[in-house]
Amino acid sequence: MKPPAQNDAATNDPAPDGPGRDDTAPKAPARSSGARSNAARSNTAEARRTTVGLLYGIGAYGLWGLLPLYFITLTPAGPVEIVSDRVLFSLVVCLVLIAVTRSWGSLATVFRSGRGFGALAVAAVLIGINWLTYTYGVLSGQAIEASLGYFINPLVSVLLGVIVLKERLRPLQWTAVGIGFVAVIVLAVAYGRVPWIALILAFSFGFYGLVKNRVGATVDPVTSLTVETVVLTPLALVAVAWLAAAGTLTVTGNGPGHFWLLAASGIVTAVPLLFFGASARRLPMTTIGLLQYMAPLLQFLIAVTLLGEHMGPERWAGFAIVWLALVVLTADMLLGGRRRRSALRAAADQTAQDRAAADQTA
Repeated sequence: MKPPAQNDAATNDPAPDGPGRDDTAPKAPARSSGARSNAARSNTAEARRTTVGLLYGIGAYGLWGLLPLYFITLTPAGPVEIVSDRVLFSLVVCLVLIAVTRSWGSLATVFRSGRGFGALAVAAVLIGINWLTYTYGVLSGQAIEASLGYFINPLVSVLLGVIVLKERLRPLQWTAVGIGFVAVIVLAVAYGRVPWIALILAFSFGFYGLVKNRVGATVDPVTSLTVETVVLTPLALVAVAWLAAAGTLTVTGNGPGHFWLLAASGIVTAVPLLFFGASARRLPMTTIGLLQYMAPLLQFLIAVTLLGEHMGPERWAGFAIVWLALVVLTADMLLGGRRRRSALRAAADQTAQDRAAADQTA
């Protein structure tokens, strides 16, 4: 917001001792003071906006990072039941939010749009695979590998940008992708197998992000999640019916505490998403990109310290290589953001100079 203040100063300050400017000279200080006051208010508002955005972002990624602890409390429910209940209770929460915000029109518009609904249907399948894989990873004692998937995800997103969107990578981005590839090989050796859980999580969420990116800003987060849960609801109902027929459904047979813990999955799903949406509207993508590492880091720490999962030297080596790749990718992100800000400042300064020159000519 600084360029407008510079523009005002450049165009309103009178030329010293200039002929014919006596009538405007007394007014210049007031205008300059007003410009400085506006700039100060603008800077204060921007700082407040950034602080609020950071708090929302920390809330979103913090809650996602704590998911392993939540899923552990849901036993004896298995991954299929947890994900099915998560879909059904999320749908209830979303419909309440749609009613409160009176967004029925937006929801109807998406359902009438063949292309938009189709994209969100694909996104629903991808996020369903992601949820099921992650829940299985946590409940089967493989939360460390699950966290690895979200560490790898930024590298997968960059790679998808090249393959699908035909984007050109900068040298540091190629370096990060190459290091990440080496890390997967090292971890495959460390695990004695390909880390399928991590790769499924990374690629399912990477493609999910790609599909949502193609949908763009035309669909708000609540409407998007509502459509996705509507698409998954028939599958969830079939799964619940199958579990009930097999006598393994736990949602209604393990007391009210277990029921309400499972029912809370709707809120657990919706709240971080809303926080993320509020954060994304207030923060630059560079900051969002840095905050996203918070969730897998929390998941990793919980798996090692609270869930007692083993980390041998080979796994530490593999994770260290992944983190090195993320450091390289982060450095490129920060350098790119700095270059963009410099270009914007230069453009604003040039605009201010051009306006000043035009005013002087006039």
